[in-house]
Amino acid sequence: MALRHWVQLSLTEGIGPVLVRRLIEAAGGAEAACAADLDLLDNVEGIGLARSHKIAQALRLSAAEAEKEIARAAQSSITIISQDDDSYPPLLRSIPDPPPVLYVRGSIEPRDLNAVAIVGSRRCSLYGREQSERFAALLAGGGMSIISGGARGVDSAAHRGALSHPAGRTIAVLGCGTDIVYPPENAALFDQIAARGAIVSEFPLGTPPNRENFPRRNRVVSGMSRGVIVIEADEKSGALITARQACDDHGRPVFALPGRVDNPLSAGPHLLIRDGAILVTKLEDVLDGLGPVPHDVAEPGLFPTEERPSQPPEVARAVPLEAATDRQRAILDHLGADPAAVDLLVEQTGLPAQVVLQELTFLTLKGQVRRIDGQTYAKRG
Repeated sequence: MALRHWVQLSLTEGIGPVLVRRLIEAAGGAEAACAADLDLLDNVEGIGLARSHKIAQALRLSAAEAEKEIARAAQSSITIISQDDDSYPPLLRSIPDPPPVLYVRGSIEPRDLNAVAIVGSRRCSLYGREQSERFAALLAGGGMSIISGGARGVDSAAHRGALSHPAGRTIAVLGCGTDIVYPPENAALFDQIAARGAIVSEFPLGTPPNRENFPRRNRVVSGMSRGVIVIEADEKSGALITARQACDDHGRPVFALPGRVDNPLSAGPHLLIRDGAILVTKLEDVLDGLGPVPHDVAEPGLFPTEERPSQPPEVARAVPLEAATDRQRAILDHLGADPAAVDLLVEQTGLPAQVVLQELTFLTLKGQVRRIDGQTYAKRG
């Protein structure tokens, strides 16, 4: 029942995510918001007397449409989740204007809290495509989910890079309905993403990829991510809009990959670096900028109090600490507070160098290990 009310609000013409949130707060819940009378609507900031009659009528019209929308989604194997659902991304819920509902083809999992967005130009160079795939594959290998916009160029390369890792997960956030394939050549890629992650949209089924949808899409990309990497973008690119939203509106770190000075698509990342974005050339640059992954703060003794991430409690609770694997335990057994080189850990554990590096990356993401410099690591705490 609750889902129907959230869908009804999302389909109501004249109210966007901000007004939906205010209306729900004023009414005391989604069901009460759908039954709001003129007096209540009048008193909601941003609605007022001038708009209350139109919105009251729109709420009545959207009630029947909500039932149909839920049925259409079920027929297409698309799940609709609202802000009341446990699976709604907790980072996205914390932004000023979270979508009332998300349409999901595939699944959103608790580990998707540990996500990084990779964005950039649709007309990227070979270098941009290669670097997008490279960073996505490296981050996926470290247990991060990769979020992007499903578009041509950098976005598609990021999704493919994440999928190139056997355990990689990726999420595509669309500027159209999840039942619409755009761009059309990405049909096979979207099938792979849905099988290993999710295709996500806040837009109702059947919504075409209109130009005005993409700035709204970009805030979801940023809102679901712990940080945003920009790879090749001109100064007016939507990727820069995503970066500005991440920094200014969502408080997320922004990373930028430098490029050739004679490439116009380097202008965006270079501008971001000038304005304080973190310059990245390797995986460690991203890990250092992100800091420890949020863990369950209720677990006693995981971290000293000052090392616990400053995330909202509902975010921190979303990802419980995963049990260490045998390989990770072997590495942790040979790590202390004093820095140890990778070569020494290879010798002590008997593990191949590439395995030690991969597990150190994952332990760093989990906040159990910190990189000192280069190839030297130490146990946290």
